[in-house]
Amino acid sequence: MRTGISRYVHTKRARKESMLGLGFLLPSFLGVLLFVLIPFVDAVRRSFSETMTRKFVGLANYRLVLSNEAFKLAAKNTGRFLLVCIPLLLALSLLFSILLFSIKKLQNFIKTTFLIPMVIPAASIVLLWKVFFDKYGMLNQLLAYVGGGGTDWMNSSKAFYILVFTYIWKNIGYDMILWLAGLNGIPLSIYEAASVDGAGRWKKFIYITLPNLVSTVFIVTVLSLINSFKVFREAYLIAGDYPHESIYMLQHVFNNWFTSLDIQKMCAGAVLVAIVLLTVIIAIQKMTGRGDSE
Repeated sequence: MRTGISRYVHTKRARKESMLGLGFLLPSFLGVLLFVLIPFVDAVRRSFSETMTRKFVGLANYRLVLSNEAFKLAAKNTGRFLLVCIPLLLALSLLFSILLFSIKKLQNFIKTTFLIPMVIPAASIVLLWKVFFDKYGMLNQLLAYVGGGGTDWMNSSKAFYILVFTYIWKNIGYDMILWLAGLNGIPLSIYEAASVDGAGRWKKFIYITLPNLVSTVFIVTVLSLINSFKVFREAYLIAGDYPHESIYMLQHVFNNWFTSLDIQKMCAGAVLVAIVLLTVIIAIQKMTGRGDSE
């Protein structure tokens, strides 16, 4: 009798907790549904039709996008930016987080210092960059002082490296926090046992730290990939709609298509980018073994 009552109470409590959980998730789900999923489904529909007549045109919009020179240049620059920035950001943030992990007393201060760039408004960063990298800015004045020649940094191929520096400077603190969370999750007893066995710092890093950071690698890489598309704000505010060709990104293309109301091309391009990003994320998931571990 008591067993039956306890089972009934347990089932009722579990059902109540389940309903509370659903109620907690419902606003978020509705927000994602209304502002992400439904608009994306509509974009997929529009990518197969003309904007004005809504006539079904099949893959014509996709062929138009893939043959567009501006889109090909932007895709090339965006791919180059990601291939340079993300490995560099992951390596530097991991290195700094490991160094910071060993300095317990200064962790909070250093973490706060590295996170400051994330809270600085984009407009302030743009103003700082213009003061520093303008043709008549501080950097050229310093170069002229030591006998060097001036360079129009934002209107040359060097603009790409300034954008890379901006991205790393803004995001390195955020990635460091994520790495530190992963490092704090590794039991110290494993390192102590390795020290007893005579393992050095390098062997500890290779055989203990890296294997235990696999799940963190997936999270940090995906978030870094997502944050890389936010650097467009700085590029747009500094150089406008049509910057130097080395920093002409996919966001510039989409922004210009939106301005000229080329909705069908914009939707087709967005679907292509979404497919590529989904493929990349799945590949990262497979490489890190994220799916197998869960």
